[in-house]
This record gives sequence, C-alpha cells and structure tokens, in this order.
Amino acid sequence: MTNQEPHDSSPAKHDARDGTGEGQEGWSEDTGEEAAGMTRSPDRFVQSFAKGLSVICAFDPQSPMTIADLAQASALDRAGTRRILLTLEALGYVRTDGKHFWLTPRVLNLGYRYLASLPFWHLAQPVLEELVAEVQETCSIGVLDGDNVMFILRVPTRRYLSFDPSIGSHVPAYVHSIGRVLLARISEAELRAYLNRVKLTQLTRHTIASKEELERALREDREKGWSFVSEQYEEGMCGIATPILDAAGVPVAALNVSLTAGPQAEDIATNHILTKLRLAARRLSTQVR
Repeated sequence: MTNQEPHDSSPAKHDARDGTGEGQEGWSEDTGEEAAGMTRSPDRFVQSFAKGLSVICAFDPQSPMTIADLAQASALDRAGTRRILLTLEALGYVRTDGKHFWLTPRVLNLGYRYLASLPFWHLAQPVLEELVAEVQETCSIGVLDGDNVMFILRVPTRRYLSFDPSIGSHVPAYVHSIGRVLLARISEAELRAYLNRVKLTQLTRHTIASKEELERALREDREKGWSFVSEQYEEGMCGIATPILDAAGVPVAALNVSLTAGPQAEDIATNHILTKLRLAARRLSTQVR
C-alpha cells in the first residue's frame, strides 16, 4: 500500500501541539491522555506546573513574544502568564527586555535529559551517519508523543527535501512511516482507543481517507514489520521505517529513510534500502537489551 510521508515543517502544518483549549482552569493540551482515560484529580495533577509547561511550549521559535502573545497562545489569562514568565526568568529559563520574552539555552537541559536516557542514544548519531552514507538519503529517528511522531534525531543528505523537520517537531502519526510502524505494534486495546479518537485530516490528495483503511494499513505493517508511506503529508515525499526494539520486542522508537516520491520509489525503498535500514535498527536495538 502506498501512502504518503510528511514534509512541511511550518508550525501551522506540522506542530501537533495545538490542542490547547480554554476553560475554568485555563489550560488543556490534547496529547491523547484524556482520551485514553487519564484523570486529572487534584492529588495527581498539579495545574500550576501544567500551566508553566504550556507557556514554555507556546513560545514562537522565530521571534520573542509579549505577555499578551503568550497568554493567547497558552490559553491563560495575562496575570497568570506574567507570574509564570517571571518565575521562569528567575530560574534562568527565560529572558526579557521588559516587554518581550524569549527562551534561554537552559531549556535544552529539559530535552537533553530525555535524549540522554535513551539506551541507544550514544550510538544513534554514528549509525545514522553510516546509513545516510550508504543510501544517500535523509534518515531520522522518531518516537510516539501522544498521537503524533516527535523527531529526536535527523541526519540529512545533501539532497534538498521540502520536509525537513527539526528535532522536537511533530507530525500526525498516521501520515508518517515512523508513526505507522510504531502504531502497528501497539496493543489491540490501544489501537482501538487510538482509532476511536484520531481525527483524519486530508493533508494531500493521497492522505488516507478512512479509519477502516488506516486500520488495514496498520495491520499490514504489523505483519511486515516495517512501513512504507508515500505522499500522505506532503506531495512528492515518501519514506520507509522499521522499529527499534527493546529486549521484550517492544518498540521504543523507529528509524526512517525519507526519499522523493515517484514511480520507482517504493521499489527502491523495499528492495534497496530496507535491508540496510533493518541492519541499522538492529544495531540500535542491541543497545536497549
């Protein structure tokens, strides 16, 4: 089955962290947790901490923002946003000129601790560089983050790709080979819950149109152990992915090769790239066991 891979890295199209909604508490982010039945009782959920995280995630990567900008982006009132920003400034995570605010490099500590905790992380960069040299295509590692794929490592080839996501950026899981191959390995209960809550958006003329079709594709990918996705997210791009497994055979991430879509793309991916891709994923999987 030929389904398409995402390419656009603009926040409006790629960043799936757009589920903020207003309410009495002022903040909510749709990461699939509420749909999965997680509760937010006072003894299990610190609302003020959640609001602080929402402000950090609301920053525009392109330019500094005002209190009003951040309040609107995080669905908080201005007074609460101001207190959060002043706290973040005191802790060294934010700087200000009195009107505009911007993040500091200290924020990277939050993400790096996650990356450094991955057992395969120390080997990931050289393995991807070797794979890129072999296949002459861009390679990425991604994980599921809610119902989206988050890219945690990407090694580009010299060839230009219109979709070139940065580390930490998101795309919907159902339109990317990394997302598909990881969704294919979740439990039946998790798959049913995902299919019940996911909203399929027609991003290209090739984007998968129905949940029944998506379920069939995921079950096919489960049988194969890999996923090829073409032009699901952006015209002209496709990719193939295989999982990185822990000792119990559970996927912890997935490794992908992206290439330009065309009449021969699937043949090239499955007959010339897949074996090398699987060997690279196997090398990384050994670090998790």
